[in-house]
Amino acid sequence: MIKRHQHFIEILKSLVSISTVSSNNLKYDCSNKKCVEVIANYLYDLNFEIDITKIPNSNEKFNLLACTKNHQIKSEGGLLLSGHTDTVPCDEFLWNYNPFKLIKKNNKLYGLGTTDMKGFFACIISLITIMNLKNIKKPLYILATADEETSMQGVKYFSQNTCIKPELSIIGEPTNLQIVQSHKGYICKKIQITTLSAHSSNPDQEKNSIEIMYEVIGVLMCFKNFLKKNLDLNFKVPYSTMNFGCIQGGDAPNKICASCILELDIRFISSFSIKKINFLLKKSLILVEKKWNIKIKLKDIYDGIPYYQFKNYDLLKKVKNTISKKSIFEDYCTEAPFLNSIFPTIILGPGCIKQAHQVNEFIDMKYIIPTHTIFSSLIHKFCF
Repeated sequence: MIKRHQHFIEILKSLVSISTVSSNNLKYDCSNKKCVEVIANYLYDLNFEIDITKIPNSNEKFNLLACTKNHQIKSEGGLLLSGHTDTVPCDEFLWNYNPFKLIKKNNKLYGLGTTDMKGFFACIISLITIMNLKNIKKPLYILATADEETSMQGVKYFSQNTCIKPELSIIGEPTNLQIVQSHKGYICKKIQITTLSAHSSNPDQEKNSIEIMYEVIGVLMCFKNFLKKNLDLNFKVPYSTMNFGCIQGGDAPNKICASCILELDIRFISSFSIKKINFLLKKSLILVEKKWNIKIKLKDIYDGIPYYQFKNYDLLKKVKNTISKKSIFEDYCTEAPFLNSIFPTIILGPGCIKQAHQVNEFIDMKYIIPTHTIFSSLIHKFCF
């Protein structure tokens, strides 16, 4: 057990030390190339074939697909284990530790991405190191993607171009080692109001974009309350949610504000779709546009992520019986809708989602052995 922990820590340390922040702001956005190469080196030494692909028109972003060496890349069946290499940005001054240096304290490992989700790669690589794959009959794939935290361009490019056909795909997001069979859809929007600036001594001579945004927020709050009326009790938060995440407007108190921007997200249940949410959002803004005789810009920050549900109930039962786990619904979203569109995909991984995107992110070492046990069982079930 001590050796397992030591190897897990060694792998995780090497991954955390590499910044793989993905951000719309190029000032913070980083390439994941070095991280992908480190994962590739570990898997190459474990007798995997490696395919590293640059994502077109990206900021040096790469996907990695590894496959057990005694199988052709076009072999059918087997198991795909998938995760993203990128992290959210962090403010180092708010951390108690260097976010890019793995720190062990009270059986917890601190560092950016430890839970979301470099810890998953460390678990899988350290597991494969102690497994005997000599008699494996079907392919075991490892997929590492880019930019899950922003555009999801990594998984989108992979799902549009891959030719593999595993029986099952598992995304190792932090689920407390529970099987996630469904999660909400997601859209992320920017609302922009642009008018003309003027001196504040006569506030009525021009339209103030902050005042207009105040009314926009009012109609959006009505929409938010409408969303709460449609329920799905399978979720912890049993309705679609709206969150105002960022607002910017004006540059001086003695000027009529000429520009105001609001950024928001909506996480929706199955009674809605990306198309329906977009229609209802536009409809909500029409009254404000007519009152002020202006055009309000509504733009996607990222492309929407569809609602996800795993509907292969026979396969789900097979997984449940193999690892003696029940399945749940989650409020966050993942790459699952894109992989699930080409082959059956569930979500199952070590760590707690509450630690993701947090200052002093950590993964508890208590997950290492149970994760090895669960994924060893699944690899044997689907690949041997």
